[in-house]
Amino acid sequence: MSSAQLPNDPQWVRANTLFSTDNESADIALVGIPAHESSISPTQAHLTPQAVRNALARYSTFSTSSSVDLQGNSFVDLGDIASPDGVEGLKRVNNALSRVLLNNQLLIALGGDNSITYSAASSLWRDLSNIGLITFDAHHDLRDGNSNGSPVWQLIQAGLPGENIVQIGIADFANSAEYSKRAYDNGITVISRADIRNRKIGDAVAKALDIAGAGGREIYVDLDVDVCDRSVVPACPASMPGGISADQLRQAAFLVGADSRVRAIDITEIDASLDTPDQRTVRLAALLVLEASAGFATRK
Repeated sequence: MSSAQLPNDPQWVRANTLFSTDNESADIALVGIPAHESSISPTQAHLTPQAVRNALARYSTFSTSSSVDLQGNSFVDLGDIASPDGVEGLKRVNNALSRVLLNNQLLIALGGDNSITYSAASSLWRDLSNIGLITFDAHHDLRDGNSNGSPVWQLIQAGLPGENIVQIGIADFANSAEYSKRAYDNGITVISRADIRNRKIGDAVAKALDIAGAGGREIYVDLDVDVCDRSVVPACPASMPGGISADQLRQAAFLVGADSRVRAIDITEIDASLDTPDQRTVRLAALLVLEASAGFATRK
């Protein structure tokens, strides 16, 4: 059933109606960065931003558990950045995002592959030396080169101190010993998938926020959805059996959205063309947008 065929109830407002396209300034800005050309494995992740927008129509604006109605905040959809891959694509991302944080309190970027973590963060902050980064990811993303496997390493090379980085959900047999050593040598805090078995996701997020946001630093958060168990994210090519649950990632999105130091969040590594007929991966991505927004609504 398409969004146009969904029932119309004026007392059940659909979440896709929150987003205006008439201005550039709002509490929360949404932007699509449909990067896919540098992905290590072929992907059609460029289809995902619009698929997530469509999935927002499946949900309401009200969070029961936090008693938050998102209609109390303002939202703008800045559209998709055309052709964001490569050197020229990086320039286009830079031009599109360079003033976003002046006009909006929180940016939510829809990938595209994980390369957007570098292009978006380096466009939002000219000086990376005093920001923090939190990644929810099965992978370190510390590879050499310019791909969806290298954004964290690119940010470090561009001036982001490793001590300001926390990685949550790093999986066994998803990384090499060499890149694990690179994380250690650069002072990155790693909270592995095994660590999360023995602690609440909220505790892991609190630790990450304390480290990444120490001294009041602004924080960029990467929600690489392949951190989740493959059964709940079949449209993430690199997801593995035994990842975190969809509910844990939803909790994390809410908690980072609630912290005023978090200025930008991306949602990456979904290939909408690979999703199941029930669209479980894309629908989770839409819920991450809403959870982060509900968290934002609780900011003091």
